[in-house]
Amino acid sequence: MTTAVQLFHSLPPIASLPTATVPAAKSSAGARNQPASLHVVCASRKGRYDDYHATLKALNSKGRFPRKSLGQHYMLNPEINEQLARAANVEEGDVVLEIGPGTGSLTNVLINSGATVLAIEKDPHMVDLVRERFETTDKFKVLQEDFVKCHIRSHISPILENRKALNVSLIRAKVVSNLPFNISTDVIKLLLPMGDIFSEVVLLLQEETAVRLMELSLRTSEYRPINIFVNFYSEPEYNFRVPRTNFFPQPNVDAAVVTFRLKQAPDYPSVASTKSFFSMVHSAFNGKRKMLRRSLQHICPSNEIERALGDAGLPTTSRPEELTLDDFVKLYNMIAKV
Repeated sequence: MTTAVQLFHSLPPIASLPTATVPAAKSSAGARNQPASLHVVCASRKGRYDDYHATLKALNSKGRFPRKSLGQHYMLNPEINEQLARAANVEEGDVVLEIGPGTGSLTNVLINSGATVLAIEKDPHMVDLVRERFETTDKFKVLQEDFVKCHIRSHISPILENRKALNVSLIRAKVVSNLPFNISTDVIKLLLPMGDIFSEVVLLLQEETAVRLMELSLRTSEYRPINIFVNFYSEPEYNFRVPRTNFFPQPNVDAAVVTFRLKQAPDYPSVASTKSFFSMVHSAFNGKRKMLRRSLQHICPSNEIERALGDAGLPTTSRPEELTLDDFVKLYNMIAKV
């Protein structure tokens, strides 16, 4: 079986790894942003950084090869890990949740930034690796669980309560993760409604997913219920693109880092029930090319949907891809009055 080290010589020298780039956007002067200038540092495994030599050595120490079924792609560029931590403003005293720590390269940066890290890892071999690596620090704990099935609130809340008992000013934790691409949407759906325990969620995602989540343009094929969900619970920001050549094994797509600043319940749009609100949104998009007076007629008769649309200041011929989050909230509240 091919090991990580046997593939080592196929990788580019670290000096040739591409830098992350910030999203193209016009500044006030009309110029476009340029790629971020990064200085890539090579260091030993004992230092602040994990270069790709250290990552491959760690994998080989356990005789491991990244598993496609777990969506495992390991970061080779240490500066990307530093940028992830900076995007979340990780500092001394923070509590950080990391999903899928892998060999611990990002974990190392978070701990060196002063954070206490709770890691959730599904792969038992990686659990053993990071547990052994960080056994001398009291700022790290790893749990072998499938994140999408675990009860994360029961793991994080005691840590925050303990900090509160010690009169530490920390109120909410942060999430910083290089996510397996195959669970990203499930993770986002689980984390974003947890604004009471998390302040920021900084994730490295497949770039296509990142761009789709940021989509606010109406009347496009990319505008979906997930866009309503993301903006209901957070203020999202696209940070920068990460070329695919920064990973081992190299995926077929580029990645991007996105920050979600989570809202707390008092800041959510005003709806009587979030469950019924999102049920309505999903029903609307199930018949995306249909007018809402037809796709929502299982909720109430078409003529009442038309009246609700009119009362919300919307055309009676509206389709779901034409409505903003605020429009959906107005429509929901008008239907609730019927």
